[in-house]
Amino acid sequence: MTLNHNILMKQFAWKAAFAALALTTITSSKAMAQRQGANIDPQETYVLEVGNEMVTLSDFKHVYGKNNRDSVYTIEALDEYMKLFVNFKLKVLEAEAIGMDTVTAFKKELAGYRTQLARPYLVDGDLLDALVDQAFERKRTEVRASHMLINVDANAAPADTLNAWNRIQALRQRVENGEDFESVARSKGGSEDPSVTTNGGDLGWFTAFQMVYPFENAAFTTNEGEVSKIVRTRFGYHILKVTGKRKARGEVQVAHIMVRMPQDAPQDQVANAEGRIMEVKRKLIDGASFESMAMKYSEDPSTANKGGLLPRFGTGKMVEAFENAAFAMNQIGDITGPVRTNYGFHILKLIDKKTLPTLEESRRELSKKVRRDSRAEITKTSFVNKLKKEYGTSVSSRRLDALKLAAVGIDSLFYPGHPLEGLRRSELSRTLFSVAGKDYTVQDFVTWANAGKVRNLNRPNAMLVTQEVDRFVDESLLAYEDTQLEAKHDDFRLLMEEYHDGILLFELTDQKVWSRAVTDSSGLVDFHSRNREEFMWPSRLDAGIHTCEDAKIAKKVRKELRKTGDVEGLRRELIADRPLALRNETGKFVEGDNAFVDRAFAGLRDKSLTADKNGLIVLETTEGGEQIILVHVKEEMAPTPKSLMECRGAAIAAYQDHLEQEWILELERKFPHKINREALYSLVRE
Repeated sequence: MTLNHNILMKQFAWKAAFAALALTTITSSKAMAQRQGANIDPQETYVLEVGNEMVTLSDFKHVYGKNNRDSVYTIEALDEYMKLFVNFKLKVLEAEAIGMDTVTAFKKELAGYRTQLARPYLVDGDLLDALVDQAFERKRTEVRASHMLINVDANAAPADTLNAWNRIQALRQRVENGEDFESVARSKGGSEDPSVTTNGGDLGWFTAFQMVYPFENAAFTTNEGEVSKIVRTRFGYHILKVTGKRKARGEVQVAHIMVRMPQDAPQDQVANAEGRIMEVKRKLIDGASFESMAMKYSEDPSTANKGGLLPRFGTGKMVEAFENAAFAMNQIGDITGPVRTNYGFHILKLIDKKTLPTLEESRRELSKKVRRDSRAEITKTSFVNKLKKEYGTSVSSRRLDALKLAAVGIDSLFYPGHPLEGLRRSELSRTLFSVAGKDYTVQDFVTWANAGKVRNLNRPNAMLVTQEVDRFVDESLLAYEDTQLEAKHDDFRLLMEEYHDGILLFELTDQKVWSRAVTDSSGLVDFHSRNREEFMWPSRLDAGIHTCEDAKIAKKVRKELRKTGDVEGLRRELIADRPLALRNETGKFVEGDNAFVDRAFAGLRDKSLTADKNGLIVLETTEGGEQIILVHVKEEMAPTPKSLMECRGAAIAAYQDHLEQEWILELERKFPHKINREALYSLVRE
């Protein structure tokens, strides 16, 4: 089995090779140990010895099950799969033998994949699942809330933070004392959200992932009609008043026709716009096409040429009046409106409406959103805290205090090349913290800080040092844990071995088979000439198919065919006045190429059709019309070999198979293998 090199893409192309082989390589930890000269575990049952590598029955079973999930064990299936597996292992052994796994480009590519694959293992998986479940439940509900904001930077000085807290607390107290929430938000010293002047703090309806996570939490955990506790986000301090909760409405797709009108337009302009949209509505009621009306009359330039079609949307994506009208429609094709918004008048047509997916249907997408959302930091922080407990990692308070003193000369700590101030040289070699027995010194932190990793130096010195030491600890813990993934997670180890062997397989097979078959022109020519019988044309008809608009045109075609055998000149004469009067298709046809030629094949074979002396067959008069199809058979062609040009793609694919078979025979001689069939067939008896 192989793949035509021309259809492979370099990025992740080895996955396609895996799919073609129906095989994913797994090298057991015992096998890896064997490569390194370690002893074989006498407790294990080995199903395959290939080269100097041993494969356990349990690992082979894992591989087989991964790629044959719905298949039962049979001797025939196991033998077939084992053959593929052996061939695969031979290729990987050859790649390692010639040092392909030591090349810089290979190491860099594998390291890139490892970075991506490691990410899910460096977060709190249980918490991630819980956050996905929480997000799913929240997506089933929509919340409406108003808020007030007092701006404060996330890294503000304590005095500024306290001042912001006192201000938001005072606003909350005014509401608690009975003042109207909107009035307080709009008042002097009230909300610092610029939109408060137009919306009074009302944010409309929203659901999960549409607000920053702390704000979302406050909205979903506050009862309707109540004011939340003070919540801090990266924007500052907020209080919310939840004004409504309802069941989520899902998603909808509509097309619209819009007549533009400014929100503050004078009455005569409003009347003019309303008159125009009502005229469009009248035409629609009379049966005009919505799409054509949108193209002709809609003043939304981004959608008019698409028949008014808008992307699918859910709550919070459109202005409220537009959303409400869209979700109020139930039957596909329903039309509603005119609806007035800040942009003008709209008529809407329902294109599609979808309810919320199930948890299983949405889990993958929700998981992606959680990983991209600020929730991801929660899972990372939780994971790091677990690592601190596991490795007993804590920062020395004495060393931290010494660093805080040194930070008085901020340049000396966070910019390279500056002499350290306020920090004794003896402190540099002291242990700041430890991870799994490895000590990280004060100097290690200074070196890390000097590497340009620190941003936003406009923080109070003590806060800056504390936060950056914490970040250094987190990075160090995660870096160490990254090195332990293969040892701690068997599935990750196996996955990395898949990628390791898969990249090698692709690169070497590309050299030996795929690219070689394409570039080895003399070898391809020789292979084709020795296997011409494998690339044959079946019986063909050299024919012309002439579709005539009516009997008069058919008569002219017959006359011209008898006279010259070619009607292309006649078609050109007719095309100016009657473009569809005559259509010609000529070529060498095999059965299956053309339905009319197929009927000619069958008719000539069973003699139900006969060609006149000019080879002309009148095949069909279209039922209910005047169209006549004439098939002009120039020659009945016996089976003949295809030229290399005519079968180049198929010849390259066959040449690839040939090269691979020869290569496998060579590898079998180089790396002898032995199959423990008694162990292999024991799977049938399970």
